[in-house]
Amino acid sequence: MKVFCDVVTRRSFSRAAKDNQITQSATSQIINQLEKRLGVKLLDRSKRPFIVTDEGRQYFEGCHRLVRQIEELESGIRHLSDATENTIRVASIYSVGLSTMRHFVQNFHENNPNIHVQLEYHHPQKVYELVTTGHAHLGLLSYAESTKSIAAIAWRAEPMVIVFSNEHPLAHRQELSLHALHGLEMVAFSRDLRISQEIRRVLTNHEVCPNIVMEFDNIETLKRAIEINTGFSILPKAHVHRELTSGSLCTADITGPTLIRPVSIIHRDNIPLGTDIENFIEMLIDDENIFPVSATETTATALLNLSTSNSPLLADRQE
Repeated sequence: MKVFCDVVTRRSFSRAAKDNQITQSATSQIINQLEKRLGVKLLDRSKRPFIVTDEGRQYFEGCHRLVRQIEELESGIRHLSDATENTIRVASIYSVGLSTMRHFVQNFHENNPNIHVQLEYHHPQKVYELVTTGHAHLGLLSYAESTKSIAAIAWRAEPMVIVFSNEHPLAHRQELSLHALHGLEMVAFSRDLRISQEIRRVLTNHEVCPNIVMEFDNIETLKRAIEINTGFSILPKAHVHRELTSGSLCTADITGPTLIRPVSIIHRDNIPLGTDIENFIEMLIDDENIFPVSATETTATALLNLSTSNSPLLADRQE
């Protein structure tokens, strides 16, 4: 159709052939095939120059619209492909923190102005799904496990602490044993989250049974519930730094077991990531300023503690 349109527009078989990088003979054969299939004459070649027939004029108008639509479609797809190639899609759990990731995205963009980082927050299961299906290049989540199709890279090891409101009877204690929490009202993570299962496992192992009064699926909502003295919780200390600074919450270190929330970077295994994605991963791993030093152990120390624990997911060991 495009060749036919070019013949009519250029009023020449030879010029249309050149435009489409084919021979004049091939151009003539294309017109012949169209006429044979349609059963009508599109061009009257008995005259010099040729004349477009009534059927040919109507066919040209329809073909011209279709060819233009196809060209616009292909141009849009190419643009989308170019944009996709220059985009790193990251799916993250909510508790990694928007402010934390903004720091990384801004730093990466300063050094790679042509690369766009698209960040989306999801439930942990959705993060796995997006990475597995290729809709996200990277996933950030806690308690990640490598599978046949997913590779997990250790990123952060976040010590967890007991968190209270300033009005709680145990507020402002520097440290507490887990047994001190027995029977107290607790604001907990939703039962379907891995962090909730690990915390409950540790409490059960130490014969501690708190009274769980509320459950939430994200740290921000948990913190708001703690602030109004609904109950205590056990959270990664790095994620209550803002509240500790403002004085709306207080924390106590846990004596005895060391509770660690491991956070990992996941990606599809055995699939080349590309230089840009590898550079982004390297930046995440190398940046030691993601959390204040006072809020967590250094990454190297924390990961060492994690690797020497009996559980690969949660360090629950006696000092």
